[in-house]
Amino acid sequence: MRDMLNNKQVVHLGNVTVSGTTPATSDYVDLRGFDAATIAVIANTITDAGTAAGFTVTLQESDDTTGVGAGTVGVADEVEGNVTLAETNDTADDSVIGGFGYKGSKRYVGVSVVGTTGSDADISVVAILNKPHRAATTFVGTAVART
Repeated sequence: MRDMLNNKQVVHLGNVTVSGTTPATSDYVDLRGFDAATIAVIANTITDAGTAAGFTVTLQESDDTTGVGAGTVGVADEVEGNVTLAETNDTADDSVIGGFGYKGSKRYVGVSVVGTTGSDADISVVAILNKPHRAATTFVGTAVART
């Protein structure tokens, strides 16, 4: 059997608090040294989402670590062409909302989350980096703060 533990890196991009319509962002993952990335979005707690509320998670990319440099990933640079996830289910606590498969060329990737007036949630964002240029890798990586 092939060893995958030494051929990937997992990076926690932080917990993102969603409160009303105020946009919130995760940290970035630095893709240098890897050719594939999966971004997983996990709901910790969701309160008052409901069908009229909820939130939308958008995959973002950047050439640098600045927040102003971030832009929405193009559909062609996401594995399935889906660059947003939406959640409106209050009972989705402690579950994986979904994920993104990034195949673009930018160095940094993260997410932006925007709610509606009734949104109140805490989510975690995790990046799984694959196809390293050199193996073995360090399994646990470090997020890069947006500046």
